[in-house]
Amino acid sequence: MNRAVVITEALGLLDEVGLDAVSTRRLAKRLNVEQPSLYWYFRTKKDLLAAMAEAAMEPHATAPLPSPGDDWRDWFADNTRSFRRTLLMRRDGARLHAGTTPTGDLARLRRKMEFLVASGVPERDAQMAMLAAGRFTVGSVLEEQADPGPGDADLPADMPVIDHESAFEAGLALILNGLVHRTAM
Repeated sequence: MNRAVVITEALGLLDEVGLDAVSTRRLAKRLNVEQPSLYWYFRTKKDLLAAMAEAAMEPHATAPLPSPGDDWRDWFADNTRSFRRTLLMRRDGARLHAGTTPTGDLARLRRKMEFLVASGVPERDAQMAMLAAGRFTVGSVLEEQADPGPGDADLPADMPVIDHESAFEAGLALILNGLVHRTAM
């Protein structure tokens, strides 16, 4: 057993039982070890959850960085969609990610910001747009993962049902259009 195995098994447990049911006791049982042995790798459950969140973000964290010739608008939209796809890969992915600090992703985040600024986006607007897009995405995925599915009896009969993908794309377009407008000023 090593740290990577513990994280992999913890993510497997997450996918099976959901975030609320993930516990060090259950994880130890899954790994066929005594619970205190997990503290060799993670001092607290919070440390374990942070490592799980970082590992779960791997697909997005390894996505290609923007190149100088890329259109910043296309890149911004694709980057945000990549983040959403990654959150959706895991049961309760948005809840797992919410409130974490991307410690392993800071250099990549700087490169993304430098790209936006070099493309003509004012630095403060680039910061706020990245923050807004990230929080919007986490919130959208949180709602999507909490959705019980079609047939929600609580909705008024005359309210149109908007699928999660369409709602996400509409919100992303509003953020991007706002940033384009501010950049053109």
